[in-house]
Amino acid sequence: MRIGVVAPASVGNREAEAPALAFAALAYPEVDLVVHPQCWEQDGHFAGSDTRRADAFLEFANDPGFDAIWFLRGGYGSNRILPLVMPRLGPAARHKSYCGYSDMGFLLGALYARRIGRPVHGPMASDIRRQGGDATIARSLGWLARGDRSGLEPGLDGRPAAAFNLSILGALIGTPWLPDLTDHVLLIEEVSEPMYNIDRLLFHMGHATQLKGLAGVRLGAVTAVTPNEPEWNEPIETMVQRWCGDLGVPYLGRADIGHTQSNRLVPFGVA
Repeated sequence: MRIGVVAPASVGNREAEAPALAFAALAYPEVDLVVHPQCWEQDGHFAGSDTRRADAFLEFANDPGFDAIWFLRGGYGSNRILPLVMPRLGPAARHKSYCGYSDMGFLLGALYARRIGRPVHGPMASDIRRQGGDATIARSLGWLARGDRSGLEPGLDGRPAAAFNLSILGALIGTPWLPDLTDHVLLIEEVSEPMYNIDRLLFHMGHATQLKGLAGVRLGAVTAVTPNEPEWNEPIETMVQRWCGDLGVPYLGRADIGHTQSNRLVPFGVA
């Protein structure tokens, strides 16, 4: 099993994220984890220029010698390379799994929209830095290498599903990169936003004509909320329920996804 690691967005931290390689070697000896040197390059905020990040992703995605692509980390920037990579993905790219979350939702959504490969919302290599991070990344490595279903989000019920960070979902709405989510259960999560902006993002979701056919919405973790003054006094579930009402789809409860140690895997489509 050969898994390629690339960083389509923010620059990586070699010292902090290298333990993921050591853990993989010990816990998954059947996995050949290959980290593209682009992961450690820097061009301002990004792990290399847009062209460099696109070329690195395409190099591994189009290589039939790789079975899966595991994204190093999120941050910001994968949206900038979508026009550079999507038209250039070849036959080998259609037979891979792609695993990540947060900003990688841009790529996962665009891949799923074109039925390229098997996108999955799940922990990235950089999650080794979390407390108990070995267990976090083991969920992704287990799924990618062994088809281990124990790391899947426990509420998946056989209906097609998709998972997004709410900010990424909002940026995708109204673009050709958002997949058709008709009859899908949509799982959402958010991090590092004030509640008023989360409400604004939920308004966008709740009135998006592209989402009218959803089977329902589930709410993952909302963490590291930025304080605002005066204090926000509406519970997050109340907010989601209200905007689901405007969208005309059922609110289906909580989900175990997000920028947390317990982040579970959500394969796009039917697991």
